[in-house]
Amino acid sequence: MSIRNFAGAALLGVAAIGLSGCATGLPTKVTRYSTAIPQGQTFYVVPGPGVQQGLQFNAFADQVAQQMEAKGYRLAGAPDVADMLVQLSYNVDRGTKEYTVDPLARSAYNSPFYRGFYDPFYGGFYGRPYWSRYGYGRRSAFYWGWDDPFWYSSGFGPDPIRSYTVFKSNLDLDIVRRVDKYELFDGRAAARSQTDELGVLVPNLIEAMFTNFPGTNGETVKITVPAKKKA
Repeated sequence: MSIRNFAGAALLGVAAIGLSGCATGLPTKVTRYSTAIPQGQTFYVVPGPGVQQGLQFNAFADQVAQQMEAKGYRLAGAPDVADMLVQLSYNVDRGTKEYTVDPLARSAYNSPFYRGFYDPFYGGFYGRPYWSRYGYGRRSAFYWGWDDPFWYSSGFGPDPIRSYTVFKSNLDLDIVRRVDKYELFDGRAAARSQTDELGVLVPNLIEAMFTNFPGTNGETVKITVPAKKKA
């Protein structure tokens, strides 16, 4: 295998390990609890805890309403005349920095052929400093090992260590009988991604929530739906 093909394979390995944003869909864990919801009932979507009424909520509420109508329920003209209230909540956290080590990229980087081809400092310098002019603004001494700048970002090929930010998003959907607030459905959807844009995340979470709705009572399933454009 040529060094170019090997490096390409290493980069593919890193891509497989890392979390994607929503390019091919959002892998989601969905848990649902429900009782029998009579068909033909009317509903109205209202903000749940922590969510404010506004343009963003209205966009997501419309998507929930479309899903409910597709399941055989009818949209009411106002919350006070609906048979059921659909309470919608959603959020995304501030993100957490995570790291991954790709064994293929590490093998490619540590191979003598790779080092000899790409690294002008490789060969006979272990334990002695070399001088780097790459991206530091001045000549700086480094040793192979923990202080090796190429280990973290080589600039010449696949990097063994990749960092990325992971965001956790959640969506809660509760359906209650309006007259007495009796709970008919309680659903939660959670996902991890490399984007924190609610306009990208929430449509995916909504579709996952309504996949095979109302689901098996108490069962947690993994659902990935095609990516949605920003609402």
